[in-house]
Amino acid sequence: MKDKLIIATRKSELALWQANHVAGLLRDLHAGLEVELLPMVTQGDIILDRPLAQIGGKGLFLKELERALLREEADIAVHSMKDVPMEDVPGLAVEVVLERANPFDALLSNSGQGLAELAPGSRVGTSSLRRQCQLKSSRPDLKVADLRGNVNTRIRKLQEGEYDAIILACAGLERLGMDDLITETLCPPTWLPAATQGTIGVQCRAGDSEVSQLIQPMLDEETALRTKAERAVATRLQGSCQVPLAVYAVVQENRLHVTGLVGTPDGLSVLRSEAEGAPSRVDDLSATVAEQLLEQGADKIIASLS
Repeated sequence: MKDKLIIATRKSELALWQANHVAGLLRDLHAGLEVELLPMVTQGDIILDRPLAQIGGKGLFLKELERALLREEADIAVHSMKDVPMEDVPGLAVEVVLERANPFDALLSNSGQGLAELAPGSRVGTSSLRRQCQLKSSRPDLKVADLRGNVNTRIRKLQEGEYDAIILACAGLERLGMDDLITETLCPPTWLPAATQGTIGVQCRAGDSEVSQLIQPMLDEETALRTKAERAVATRLQGSCQVPLAVYAVVQENRLHVTGLVGTPDGLSVLRSEAEGAPSRVDDLSATVAEQLLEQGADKIIASLS
């Protein structure tokens, strides 16, 4: 059994928190295991002057980390699952997902007002077409402006008055101890999160049995089920940064409920679908949600944006 693991991670404060969290779990699980971080800068961290949808999507946050795995410079990489493209990288596998944190979006406003109370014309910052779609659908009178950078940078821009409000993921704020800044949590059924938002994934080389054995105890089965459902819907709908797509799966009273949304960036067209059944029917439920959205015209929206 290996006595040392190297974790590839981005250098942002949130990414380092996530990597250190995984490192701590591994040390607790395996006495004597040495765990070391390999912080890296990715293209997604460097190119901040353009929306992600224009420069290649969220996969830009992963490529350098994945190359480190393939070159055997690192044993595992820790990712926010919502940044992981739907297509697997040959030779790599996300084998483990940790217990999901808060999956929802958070509105932070300088006025302390929630989404419904913001003054007409308020400038709201977000880099996500999914959030932009839902914002414009619920409040077409607001001005939506692109917002890039790490969590601290985005919050600083809000506090300096560049925006009246911004939307971030609750999980990131909570992990960094900044959840006191949240004005309103945006929740289903009216507001849906990104597929797998709030979930940390651990990626390794496919077939590396030693590493796989070390990380498997961190796997959370319910989160894995929800991740499978949400990614299946997103995969069928060609989910990417270019498509305003939201998917949310939850297990309640041993029933799996899956909800999906596809819309246009201007919020003028928003399609919704949902399905519920036994968790063992995860594949059927995900397919039902995706097919119902396609029948409503999601394929036309996706084609118009690609």
